[in-house]
Amino acid sequence: MVVSLKGDKDFENLLSVKDKALRINLNENIYGSFSEIGAGQEVARHFFRAGGASGTIAKTMSAYDKGFSDAIYGVEDDKRYVTKSRLSKMLKHEIKLLETRVKRDLNPGKMFFSFANTVATIDFAKKFKGHGWMGIRFQTNSNEEYSEIQMHVRFHLIDAKAQQEALGIMGVNLIYGAYYKHNKPRSLIKYLYDHIDSQAIEIDTINFSGPLFQGVDNRLMSLILVKNGMTQAVMFGPDGNNILPAAVLYKKNILAIRGSFRPLTKVNEDMYQKSFKMISNDKDFDVKNTLSIFEITLSNLLSGKNDINEQDFLDRAELLCSTGKTVMLTNFQEYYKLSDYFSKYSTKKTVLTMGVDNLIKVFDEKYYSLLTGGVMEAFGKLFKKEIEIYLYPMLKDEKLINSNNLQVNDNMKNLYNFFKDNNKIKDIVDYDKKLLNIFSQQVLLEIQNKKVGWENKLPKTISKLIKEKKLFGYK
Repeated sequence: MVVSLKGDKDFENLLSVKDKALRINLNENIYGSFSEIGAGQEVARHFFRAGGASGTIAKTMSAYDKGFSDAIYGVEDDKRYVTKSRLSKMLKHEIKLLETRVKRDLNPGKMFFSFANTVATIDFAKKFKGHGWMGIRFQTNSNEEYSEIQMHVRFHLIDAKAQQEALGIMGVNLIYGAYYKHNKPRSLIKYLYDHIDSQAIEIDTINFSGPLFQGVDNRLMSLILVKNGMTQAVMFGPDGNNILPAAVLYKKNILAIRGSFRPLTKVNEDMYQKSFKMISNDKDFDVKNTLSIFEITLSNLLSGKNDINEQDFLDRAELLCSTGKTVMLTNFQEYYKLSDYFSKYSTKKTVLTMGVDNLIKVFDEKYYSLLTGGVMEAFGKLFKKEIEIYLYPMLKDEKLINSNNLQVNDNMKNLYNFFKDNNKIKDIVDYDKKLLNIFSQQVLLEIQNKKVGWENKLPKTISKLIKEKKLFGYK
């Protein structure tokens, strides 16, 4: 039995939170449980208040005591409770109970679901605003395997009650979207914010899985989050699944390289390898505690019409993931915003590797005119205690440009020299000079115009993949 939604789109967009909960309740075949930890039963209460909940809710629970929670769902390796792992265990455990306790032969049309969240709201000191994981495991046909939507939210409100209310509404929107918008994941993401101020709560990770979402690329869902302003930064791993930035950045040494990667060239590869070699020479270096990130900004994805070419983004993501890279997509056009973001999650060493052109832009004060503190505010965030810039040289008219001879505006020279003299800007010295004439934009044109020899400017695995999957207009 496939769930269908009757009525026109305009009517649907006017549905209140109560209307959504009631529509779920009145569908005699949707049946499941709610398990909510940390913020009260904020989602379940909407379904109770809407009426008709007895036909929808099998059970609700809040295992607030850690001992009870561990007894039900098991102990996490890291001893934490607000984690993706905890959410997954909650969803699977509750579905298993439904399958065991509600007999299929007596309820052949029932479409089971388990909704769960594990949340930490704002603390009493109001220093930690709170965050949480939320998800649903569900089916739209009693004979199908389960599909799943999991997401991480971060609160921006400074009142615990307001946070709970936002969480409750978003939970209703998620459950409603799972059943009535699963065939339109883009719309589903958009409608998660129905009746919620977009500044109240941030979604920084979302993953779709299962038979209903076989055609969904979670990297594209990440792009939609940033594009729609639901978050400023998302990350995904080599497997293409989205990962929570806060979790992977926490207390890590970070090596970040920004680029268009259109396509990934031997220059990008050399920048990364030589930067990694430099950071590994630090006395406190630990390879297991170091994360390498290839970052793409949203502005780097814009076409001439200020539109985002989603296939172009997926092509780049495909190449980076194929080489085992962790990819970060941000809306941080200025480097100081990226640096400031990293510093929120790690106090360890952070390295930003960039080329000469980018460093010159960093020291162009026009980019900081809208900041209250101007240049000094920006550089206070850019060059925090454990942050350094590794500079990759460039050739200009056969002249090598590095940190010693690059030109910045006269009124910025003293500031530039200060950071350079204090070893905040370091040259990459063992670069491969043969690669300095490789530019990704030029390579892209060569690929599209079938110019002989473009393969020699890319890592072998990259050129092979471009040909196999016909990326970037290759024919």
